[in-house]
Amino acid sequence: MKLRVILTGATGMVGEGVLLECLNSPEVEQVLSLSRKPSGRQHPKLREILHADFHNLSPIQDQLAGYNACFFCLGASSVGMKEAEYRRLTYDLTLHFAHILLPRNPDLTFCFVSGAGTDGTLKSGQMWARVKGETENALLQLGFAHAYMFRPAFMRATPGQKHVKGYYHLIGWLYPVLRTVAPKYVSKLSELGEAMIRVAQRGYSRSVLEVPDIVKLAKE
Repeated sequence: MKLRVILTGATGMVGEGVLLECLNSPEVEQVLSLSRKPSGRQHPKLREILHADFHNLSPIQDQLAGYNACFFCLGASSVGMKEAEYRRLTYDLTLHFAHILLPRNPDLTFCFVSGAGTDGTLKSGQMWARVKGETENALLQLGFAHAYMFRPAFMRATPGQKHVKGYYHLIGWLYPVLRTVAPKYVSKLSELGEAMIRVAQRGYSRSVLEVPDIVKLAKE
C-alpha cells in the first residue's frame, strides 16, 4: 500500500526530519504539508497548505480528504507556559485536527509525536506529561482505523535539515555517547520517520511506541 500522508510541523526539527524520510521513501507517493509558513522544501511529491489558525481548520477542511496516514509532528514546548495554555496548544489543537480528519479519511492511520516520559495514567507531577498523556488517550479512543503514539527522546537531526533548534548545535555531539550508554533514550530523526512509515503500512503490536520500538521498526 502506497502512502498518501498529511504531515504537520514541517518547519520544526521533528517534522522536517519526518518529511525528509517521506520524500525519500518509495512507499510514500504523496505528502501534504500543513503549516503556518513554508517549509523551504520543493519536491514532486510535496504539496503545501499554509494556514495561520490550526484551531480553525474549517476553511481548508475539504482539502484534507483522500489520505491514508497522518504524521502529526506539531508541538509546543511547555517551558514557561501555564497548564491551560499548554493544553490549548496540545490537547485542544490536536483533537480539533483529528476530528476534522476522521470523517474525511475513514482508513487513516494517525501517528502522534508525543515524547518520552508522557504519562497515560495522568498522575505525573509534570504538567506536560499529563497533558500529553490525556492527548494520547483521547486519540486512541477517537475511532481511527489505526492510531499510534510515538514517544521519542533525544534525537539526532538528519544531515541537511534547515530547521534545527539552536541548542542542538551545542549538544548534538553527545549522540554517539548517549546511543552507547543510554540506548533506550536515543534515536535518529530518520528512524522516527522510517518507523512511522512502517506502522502506517503494516501496523504494530503496540499503540504506544517508546524509543526501542522506534529503532526496531526502522531496522525492519
